[in-house]
Amino acid sequence: MTPKKSEGPCRPRGRPPAFDRATALSKAVKLFWDRGYEGTSFDDLITAMGISASSFYNSFASKEALYVEAIEAYAEEQGAWFVEALSKRGTSRQAFAAMFDAAATAFTREDAPAGCMIAVAATQCSPAQLRLRDLMINQRHLAEQAIHARLEQGVEEGDLPHSIDAGAMAACFGAVLGGMGIQARDGASREKLRAVGRMALNILPNDAI
Repeated sequence: MTPKKSEGPCRPRGRPPAFDRATALSKAVKLFWDRGYEGTSFDDLITAMGISASSFYNSFASKEALYVEAIEAYAEEQGAWFVEALSKRGTSRQAFAAMFDAAATAFTREDAPAGCMIAVAATQCSPAQLRLRDLMINQRHLAEQAIHARLEQGVEEGDLPHSIDAGAMAACFGAVLGGMGIQARDGASREKLRAVGRMALNILPNDAI
């Protein structure tokens, strides 16, 4: 649920892989999304991706490097709804209403694991996985920054008051999105998540002052 981030890890050079790398990565994304980093074994990965161990190491280097790439692929591809909602024409209220509604839909898709991969991953990485924890923190910060920018846009365009604390509001909305992602993993329905989003939207001021 975040905008595009830094470039992925460098990959070893050599002969082109004898498999579709994008397809294999997509399968890894869904597996990590469903089971988390520590809950996914190397054997799980190569089985789901349909590749050999040597092909795995030649193309992805390591499980950790693949996980980093999977998180970034998720943020860019599965999180497209986030960018689209915040780019929506209209008032800030309309943009954030679209954001929460899109989140409720994205987190309860039938063709993907429930919840937000990044929000859920934050609860699954152990303290020993410092690099991965930092990656999750960075992704959440990117999302919060995008929300903050949209709030400031609302102030500039006159549909939000200058007195609004954009930083606190962005942190609040980011926390709500993360909570929705975790609730969806716990089985919350799409309608329940939409209700949560509508409730969060109520803290936006109604008129510019």
